[in-house]
Amino acid sequence: MKVLVLGSGVIGVSCAYQLALAGHEVTVVDRQPAAALETSYGNAGEVSPGYSAPWAGPGVPIKAITWLLMQHRPLVIRPNIDLNLVRWAVAMLRNCTTARYELNKGRMVRLAEYSRDCLKELRAQTGIRYDERMQGTLQLFRTQAQLDGTAADIAILKRYGVGFELLDRDGCIRHEPALAHVKEKFVGGLLLPGDETGDCFKFTQNLAALAVKQGVQFRYGTHIKKLLLAGKQIDGVVTDSGTLKADAYLVALGSYSPLLLKNVGIRIPIYPVKGYSITVPITEAAGAPESTVMDESHKVAVTRLGDRIRVGGTAELAGYSLRLHDARRQTLEHVVTDLFPRGGDVKGAEFWCGLRPMTPDGTPVVGATRLPNLYLATGHGTLGWTMAAGTGRVMADVISGHPPGIDLDGLTVDRYPNAYA
Repeated sequence: MKVLVLGSGVIGVSCAYQLALAGHEVTVVDRQPAAALETSYGNAGEVSPGYSAPWAGPGVPIKAITWLLMQHRPLVIRPNIDLNLVRWAVAMLRNCTTARYELNKGRMVRLAEYSRDCLKELRAQTGIRYDERMQGTLQLFRTQAQLDGTAADIAILKRYGVGFELLDRDGCIRHEPALAHVKEKFVGGLLLPGDETGDCFKFTQNLAALAVKQGVQFRYGTHIKKLLLAGKQIDGVVTDSGTLKADAYLVALGSYSPLLLKNVGIRIPIYPVKGYSITVPITEAAGAPESTVMDESHKVAVTRLGDRIRVGGTAELAGYSLRLHDARRQTLEHVVTDLFPRGGDVKGAEFWCGLRPMTPDGTPVVGATRLPNLYLATGHGTLGWTMAAGTGRVMADVISGHPPGIDLDGLTVDRYPNAYA
């Protein structure tokens, strides 16, 4: 079967590779000159099934007000008239209940845990390298109130069989020795030992090379204009270099997926939430993190990637703007220098932003649609890197007509009652 994969981020490339292994003739189309040059380029570097949870949850609306008032705030809303943002925000608020939080987290953990297992298999089969480490995520609490508030999260981790360890200050230092220099700045942490780290850009580039060896063709520098609809199925993709046709079409365009799908009568509630990162060259290895430290106060992740430190965070609601704001860089620099003052040279850091495709319930949209040859793999939010390997396997199974390795209930577009015009 001929399959067109639209998008060459970590999700699109993972799907293309698995589809090729399944015996399909695969072509990937992307406007960029190479793979992983947008949202997959500079993310926080976490492969974190243990940290997979929706942003919408009990208490989040009140917390959001606090975040907006912080000097180094994790949430930024740019004033603009955007009805899509209003609709998305209202839908997100509806998901801020205990029942919906647990339902959505269960769906996310299901895919994230499966994806981690698929990534392990992929490493074993291919030997792919990407500055990977398997030393877990340390959620760091600066206040006793944060530490005391872990009971609800721990209960959910137990329910889904996610390994964890609650650490006091000394336990955090044993796991991340460089924190000994700033031990007065935190009280404890929650360790998720099953989490991994790695450079998503390196992974995607190397997987794209492996995909080429499997026969996948990449049409870079090709702008996708629209999907052609003939009757009740897709009849082609109009691009700036002509119309491309296939037997099946997979949309993996992240935040841009809703713009393409709208003209064929599919409306998915994905909003682009801008995230920022800096990539800091390490100057003193002993002063840098060993794995990922998540600063719970600022919602910023500090991750070791080889000889670099990746510092990622902030949720900025500003539509499709890719403007870099210096205040966001200051927040990232503050966190890394506050926790790892000897680790790296922030003056030499690369400053970057990308658009995370967020759904209001936090759960990605994967699987088939009512159009028999159109499939979706999008809406992964901050967890595209975490869920990529599993999403690729799921989509290869679905498009091949095989039962997927996990139950897709609640993961497809059909969970949204107004998805089809």
